[in-house]
Amino acid sequence: MEALADYQKSELIDGVVYDMSPANMKHIFIQGNLFTIIRNFLRGKRCKVMFEAEVRFDEKNKFIPDLAIVCRPEQIKSSYIHGAPDFVAEVLSRSTKKRDLTVKMRVYEKYGVKEYWIIDPKAESIDVYLLKDGKLELEETYHNISEEEWEELSEEDRAQERLSLKLSLYDELEIKVKEVFEI
Repeated sequence: MEALADYQKSELIDGVVYDMSPANMKHIFIQGNLFTIIRNFLRGKRCKVMFEAEVRFDEKNKFIPDLAIVCRPEQIKSSYIHGAPDFVAEVLSRSTKKRDLTVKMRVYEKYGVKEYWIIDPKAESIDVYLLKDGKLELEETYHNISEEEWEELSEEDRAQERLSLKLSLYDELEIKVKEVFEI
């Protein structure tokens, strides 16, 4: 049991090692929900979804994103992903939020991650960034809206709210925001 206690998950970001704290339960549920939805959809397809797989960009940047989708099988090695995944999702935590929104986003952008989701468990929101002309640009923010909040919205506001989102890789996969945040 002591050997397990000594294990520390870490990332290498711009040549600096950052130890990662264990995820809280809400983080784990969100990560598991999204993985399950995407995994079920991708079954039998070329692209593969992984959680907590190491991604090696270069000698100074080795990340462990919460979720990654890879559509080029040759990138999947025995213990890591070589190069940029097509899709990455990060579930924010207090200890990783700043890095996820800054240095890691810049590396994802530099190496050509096509779609990057920032999932905020506290706000129950998903920011979707798409790579356009070499830059990750915020496409849309989705919110988990309770039934009570929905009832309070005007017809005009309801028409503007999006209750589901799609992966840019697969337009036919529609993900309900509330299912991502289910506990």
